[in-house]
Amino acid sequence: MDWYKVKNESTLDTPSLLIFKERVQHNIENMVKIAGSADRLLPHVKTYKMKEIVQMQLGKGISKFKAATIAEAEMTAMAGAKFVLIAHQLVGAKIERLQKLIEKYPTVHFASLIDSEEVAQQMHQVFAEKKQNFYVFIDINNAMDRSGHLLGDSLLEFYKVLADKVHYPYLICEGFHLYDGNFRQSNFEERKQAINNAYLPFQEMINQIEANSLFPKPMIICGGTPAFTVHALRQDVYCSPGTCLISDWGYGESLPEQPFEWAGILLSRVISKPKIGYITLDLGHKAVASENPLDKRVKFLNLPHYKFVSQSEEHLVLEVEDWENIKIGQIIYGVPYHICPTINLYNEVYVVEKQEVIGNWQVIARNRKITV
Repeated sequence: MDWYKVKNESTLDTPSLLIFKERVQHNIENMVKIAGSADRLLPHVKTYKMKEIVQMQLGKGISKFKAATIAEAEMTAMAGAKFVLIAHQLVGAKIERLQKLIEKYPTVHFASLIDSEEVAQQMHQVFAEKKQNFYVFIDINNAMDRSGHLLGDSLLEFYKVLADKVHYPYLICEGFHLYDGNFRQSNFEERKQAINNAYLPFQEMINQIEANSLFPKPMIICGGTPAFTVHALRQDVYCSPGTCLISDWGYGESLPEQPFEWAGILLSRVISKPKIGYITLDLGHKAVASENPLDKRVKFLNLPHYKFVSQSEEHLVLEVEDWENIKIGQIIYGVPYHICPTINLYNEVYVVEKQEVIGNWQVIARNRKITV
């Protein structure tokens, strides 16, 4: 029996998402092995957004996590984590929400990113009013140009302003966060060289900081899944992969050196055979991430020789060779190209163990708000 097929498939609704628990466990163990220890990991929860997967990692000794939203941070705290970095610079009403989250979970060490003095002023004002300390990491823009402070003299000055605790006594700067997910070369040595070249100016700045005895040694959090196997080679940084916990077709194809297994599989059914050679699945835009070209959204595991024709909200039309032998109602399994936004389309997932669905997990942090 193929590993992805479940024994009780006929009882399951479609479209739906299957999470293979043993494969998640395998990916967690390999993540720890690559990092060298659980203490060096600060995995991102944004891929899966489920308490149960956080708890699986806690069971393997991983104690620190990264989140993208306040809801994800709350989900992680609900699961039992005690250190959560929100990997965004929070502005506007989110600063007040963050302060309320800290009040609700006083035993959890929360932090967030910051890349400008303007936001430092806003955050400090909120926490100073409560006479409450808050922890920040300076976000670094070292090539991606999406967020973060550019490398250079002004970055070092910004760090000194935060570190001296004179200008913003209620903000405690713990270190730096660097995300370089733009490096996607499939050849590991080429990707490694590009990542190391971009990292070098940052390392030079860190050397200056560590040479100055006035400042504590900063904590450095690096990379996502594409850069994980490169930054894991640096013994003085924390690694923050995320997608590798579930993995997907896209990363499986572009990161061949990484030993992670597909743990999230889409379940769909043939709902029509509209004309000779064509079949329609119930796998529309609302069931699989559609930000990539049509032929880079899903790869089918038990359907040979197909071509993509079209996709709409509820339908995916394929041209197939074995049209006569395909039945309406037939189960089709597929691995998404991009698992993160695909999981975000589902309120709950089916959990598979020993090739049988044993229950459901709620994708609780797909909501923008849980309680705070």
